Amino acid sequence: MFRSSLTWLIFLATASAPLAAAEKAPSQRQAEKTGERCWADVRVLADDGMEGRRAGAPGHRRAAEFVAAQFQKARLAPGGDGGFLQAVKLESRTIQEANSSLTLVRDGTRTPLTLGQDAAFVLRGNFARQVDAPMVFIGSGLRLPQYGVDDLAGLDLAGKVVVLISTSPPSVPGAAGAHFGSAAERWKVYHAAGAVGVVVISDPDNTDVPFERLAPRRFEPFMTLRDSGEDQFVGQQIWLQFNPKNFQKLLEGTGHTAEEIFATLKRHETLPRFELKARLAATTDAKVESTVSENVIGVLRGSDPAVRDELVVLSAHLDHLGISTEAGADHVFNGAMDNASGVAVLMQIARELGKRKAPRRTVVFAAVTAEELGLLGSRAYVNGALARHERIVANLNTDMFLPLYPMRQIMVFGLDESELGDDVRAIAAEIGIGVQPDPQPLRNRFIRSDQYSFIRAGIPALATKVGFAADTPEAELEHQWTATRYHALGDDITQPVDLGAVGMYEAVIRRLAVRIANRAQAPKWRETSVFAQLAK
Repeated sequence: MFRSSLTWLIFLATASAPLAAAEKAPSQRQAEKTGERCWADVRVLADDGMEGRRAGAPGHRRAAEFVAAQFQKARLAPGGDGGFLQAVKLESRTIQEANSSLTLVRDGTRTPLTLGQDAAFVLRGNFARQVDAPMVFIGSGLRLPQYGVDDLAGLDLAGKVVVLISTSPPSVPGAAGAHFGSAAERWKVYHAAGAVGVVVISDPDNTDVPFERLAPRRFEPFMTLRDSGEDQFVGQQIWLQFNPKNFQKLLEGTGHTAEEIFATLKRHETLPRFELKARLAATTDAKVESTVSENVIGVLRGSDPAVRDELVVLSAHLDHLGISTEAGADHVFNGAMDNASGVAVLMQIARELGKRKAPRRTVVFAAVTAEELGLLGSRAYVNGALARHERIVANLNTDMFLPLYPMRQIMVFGLDESELGDDVRAIAAEIGIGVQPDPQPLRNRFIRSDQYSFIRAGIPALATKVGFAADTPEAELEHQWTATRYHALGDDITQPVDLGAVGMYEAVIRRLAVRIANRAQAPKWRETSVFAQLAK
């Protein structure tokens, strides 16, 4: 469409482009040079001396102090408690298995379950020392009539433990399935229906870490926020993760088999719902302690007085899994990709933006803690910002972006949920890469990292990774990395990395942040998004 000269000048003055003239895409050598600088920081954060950066541990504190020093060198202003560090108060719960037990009671016969083989306690929410309750299988356990799904219809959940497979049917859009399938959203529905607990069985075809790899970590502390002012699991007495391979133990006497139910799930057909014949008797004993961990917050003050009080938050989690409880020569979960890589990119963007004129809005750099324990650091940051009446208008989160191969496209979780998707497409076109939505929505990744703390507060947010096309060598590399290195000891500084992809990713996120910070109007959720209602 033709524009008059005056209209065109007005458009140029108010458009959301980051600068008057777009930067050139980085050359391969420039990208590799930036990647080398980022990976030098990864080597520091993922060194054995950081002891796996477990939230609340001395190694995490050392890592936080390193990040704070880099933020200061980048000329950011401190945004924490009188400095760059922001204290996050946590409650630690460690299972005492010697005094804990799980038993199935069926027709007066008691059948003990083996902790670590059949099931594991999840102590993030509330728990009661003693539970004795009937069980009911509720399929995927979703009540979403707007999508034609109500797995609770006709079921009596009062005083019962619900058993479910953590999935969502094809009729539910990926982002909505992820949100309403989150633990807190599920518990709202189950608690309202009178349930007292939950047994979760992972979809065997859509899980990143099998039960056998999760089981050894059951002795490590779970954590919750102290003094958060909210209880996401009010009324919950027990929450268990159950081994899919032993699902049949729960089904004895019902006329249903695990094989049948998993086959139904694989065909994307409606799962059955029925009362189980066994009651669940549980004794839970846990050691409960208070601890503190640290977010690291740096601030680049905006240049435009009209909008500098609007915040664009770049986040990446600093914590990882700490020290393995299993014997072995290698016992440190170094977390190089997960998520020293994301924090390294965060620091590099801070260095680059610190050299230039600040964008219109304020950019906040948040290296947050306790993501691995339930997004606790980002929840604490968002809760505190809202309590201070700060206006966060967007969040860009980086978590384990996986630079395993050259970056030819960017994968975006939440691509079509908000206007931020338009900004991603513009920057990708400027640099010359493609854009793809989440190719595996049933893995629920949109709600599994810190962007979800912002989303739950109604703030438009995205998470991003290096993209890959289906059925390609890149897709196989991603699959193999997830199967062998994700939350495993092999995620260390010796693993292969494409430094050019690291540098290209940094360029994309940096330019995206500037573009959003320079927008004429703050980004909004699309009216078609399930999250638009959270912002109202």
